[in-house]
Amino acid sequence: MRTRHMNSLAAVTVVTASALGLAAAPTAASGHRDHVVHPGESIQGAVNAAEPGDTIVLLPGTYRESVLITTPGLTLRGAGERTVIRPPAAKATKPAKNAKPAKSTKPAKATKGAEAARGPRAANACAAGGNGICVVGTKGHTVDDVRIRALTVSGFSKSGVWASWTDGLSVRRVTASRNGTWGIAQERSTRGDFRRNTATANGDAGIFVANSVSEEGGATDTGGTLVVDNSVTRNRIGVTARRVRNLVIDGNTMTGNCSGVFVVGDESKPAAGAMTISGNRIMKNNKFCPATPRLSAIQGSGIVLTGSESTIVRSNVIRDNVGSTPLSGGILLFKSFVGALNTDNEISGNLVRGNKPADLANRDTAGKGNTFVSNTCGTSVPAGMCAE
Repeated sequence: MRTRHMNSLAAVTVVTASALGLAAAPTAASGHRDHVVHPGESIQGAVNAAEPGDTIVLLPGTYRESVLITTPGLTLRGAGERTVIRPPAAKATKPAKNAKPAKSTKPAKATKGAEAARGPRAANACAAGGNGICVVGTKGHTVDDVRIRALTVSGFSKSGVWASWTDGLSVRRVTASRNGTWGIAQERSTRGDFRRNTATANGDAGIFVANSVSEEGGATDTGGTLVVDNSVTRNRIGVTARRVRNLVIDGNTMTGNCSGVFVVGDESKPAAGAMTISGNRIMKNNKFCPATPRLSAIQGSGIVLTGSESTIVRSNVIRDNVGSTPLSGGILLFKSFVGALNTDNEISGNLVRGNKPADLANRDTAGKGNTFVSNTCGTSVPAGMCAE
């Protein structure tokens, strides 16, 4: 994997605009360039023309396309909520069978930039998969150190941001809303940094970190992936960590989901876990989500561990998560649906109040080495696990 790029952007000198009207300016210190994209121009065209270390600057407006990034070290930066990426508009209906064709004109000669705007075949695969922004490498060649900043990606049938085989992907100040499955998702990747994002009203998890979505298998080491200071609301699950290890979920606010945090393991080895879930505010996740082929109905779940080992759940505030499903409650240990047990997890120093049917519940009685220490709560199953 490549070493992370640490060069900072310095003052820029404007040079001749590239194709598609993209202003490209090299930085004084590094030679990296800014490619400025206006509404109506192609983001993919700018990405295709960029080199490692370049920045794609998206001016305020709505862009209707999917974007594939396979070049390492790129930055895709918008203007906050004023920059919106949405699916392409529906194609116009075909003219009536007997309608006369419009008078044709000779097309202008395609420029290099216009050809780039069409994107490679793989870019179409990103759109065909229903994703908004894709960062995709391969098993033998990860895409490293891509940064996505300050934009909104909304309305895609699968994911707002999708990453596979990446290292050091950083997503910050991105709003992922109303996407069909995941807001921001990463598989087969390491050292992700998901910080200060908003994920709302997505069909499954607002933020999703997994070993692989296409096959079963043991948990993979994420290399210290960070899910920090995000606002995650009105999704099926706030944050899902599925068959992964070595990550931190810290300082997030989760409310209005069916469940706040879901750690999912199975019988394969290594087990999911070896992560820290700390400092989160997980409140009123009381939306009802019906059962799926993989999971029972969910409502009123704060933090759920299934098939996890050596996970630390510490110093979270978990209040008023209320439901009547098998997975309801404040902090819940539950034997996974394929039989994997929870082992050696530490639940300590949490404020857990007003959750029903219980603030703390260990429903995985066959699991070994799980400890509940110094938690401020009112009810527990079995009784006696609350500090007061």
